[in-house]
Amino acid sequence: MNAYKIFVQRLGLMGATSILVALSTLMLIPVLTKSFGAVGYGIWIQVGVTVALLTNIATVGLLPSMIRFLAAEKNKEMIQEGFYSIISVTLLVISIILIILLIFSKPIAVGLFDGNIAIANLMAFIIFFACFNSVFLNYYRTFQQIRKYSLFTLSQTYLAVMFAVYLTLSGHDLFSVLIGLLITYLIFFFVMIYDIITEIGFKIPNFKCLKQYLAFGVPTIPSNMSYWVVESSDRYVISILLGAAFVGYYAPSYTLGTVILLLAPFSLILPSVLPEYYDKQEMDKVRTFINYSLKYFLLLAIPSLFGLSLLSKPILSILTTPTITLNGYLVTPFIILGTLIFGIYQIINNILILEKKTKIIGTIWIIAAVLNLTLNIVMVPHFGILAAAAVTLVSYLFAFAVTLHYSIKYFNFRFKFGFVLKSVVASILMSSIIVLINPEGVLNILIVVGLCAVVYVAAIIILKGINNKEIEFFKELLQRSS
Repeated sequence: MNAYKIFVQRLGLMGATSILVALSTLMLIPVLTKSFGAVGYGIWIQVGVTVALLTNIATVGLLPSMIRFLAAEKNKEMIQEGFYSIISVTLLVISIILIILLIFSKPIAVGLFDGNIAIANLMAFIIFFACFNSVFLNYYRTFQQIRKYSLFTLSQTYLAVMFAVYLTLSGHDLFSVLIGLLITYLIFFFVMIYDIITEIGFKIPNFKCLKQYLAFGVPTIPSNMSYWVVESSDRYVISILLGAAFVGYYAPSYTLGTVILLLAPFSLILPSVLPEYYDKQEMDKVRTFINYSLKYFLLLAIPSLFGLSLLSKPILSILTTPTITLNGYLVTPFIILGTLIFGIYQIINNILILEKKTKIIGTIWIIAAVLNLTLNIVMVPHFGILAAAAVTLVSYLFAFAVTLHYSIKYFNFRFKFGFVLKSVVASILMSSIIVLINPEGVLNILIVVGLCAVVYVAAIIILKGINNKEIEFFKELLQRSS
């Protein structure tokens, strides 16, 4: 089987994993919102947002360095040296962060968690173990061990969901639910570190590669933090300016709007696939991966944009309370469009990473973050959570446009924009079913989604958005995978 078929098989596995992770997030929405209300759910979201921020800081840009420098590495000693150097630095930084969080737990609790100091303290330990688990999962991504990555990701995700559902329905408070999350991270911390040590052994590093790793990775810290500002700081702004309840109104619609990014997780696979071909100067293969990744992402994302925008209100009415639905359903279309644009960015962004132009990436996201934070502070008090959604869209559009400008300078890739037009036409035809039927309830929505999928696929084939060669390719791939 050639490299591209292997890539698509791995992409399919990662896609299935991402969809199941997204479903787990959606599963928790009705359980938590209907048990703890908008305020409690808002606090849960704030914990997740803060974990994501501080995990990025604690790894000091070394996760992309692991992928860039170790993905094609075959020497076991070099792998040990690189991995344990990264682990050692992470341990030092996350320990400092843990101490700071415990010292300042009271003001953190007042600002983010409605004054709950116990949750603020607990969050510090959740962040500690979540950080290491992200490094371990990144190890599996780096060496394209997609089955292990998917297994551990899904197991960790659904064990946390099981704890959350059981504890919530048993009448326990939100603190107990977060204890379940911490236990989950602890379990998989030991499982994954044992598996990795069994595979590569243990070595005390001498840090001989650390300078190179930091030189590549540190410039990504501003971009990672700035991306967090664009992607997540709106919840902080909403919480501070409007209150935790409005985070609870905003978050379910935001989550629904990001589902399309999980349908085709190219950002998880491309960074570990492309360096090998790029370093060998096999530019045609690099170009093929990028072009087809764009096409397959848009093949799924464009109809999802139309469908989820129209179905936002009935879906949220099932998942959440009537108050959350009425206050939040108009957020979804803005977030879906922004997520689609960001999905394209994640694919073309690989060009700048291959060229080691991480400073450009950092600058782009710093500007986007300043734009995002400024507009949110100015607009959210006047226009509410819809303003936060619109600002997110504007920020993603800015980052995409500037990244595209620089990427074309370094690497010429051709994309057939006629396919986008065909996908839009097919999506409009599909959307007419939703408008005509206007479904309500789980069964009706599932039936309409099934009809829409059939109409969209039929329209794409009739419009020749996918050619016969691609259809045969997927048939063969399915046969080999079965």
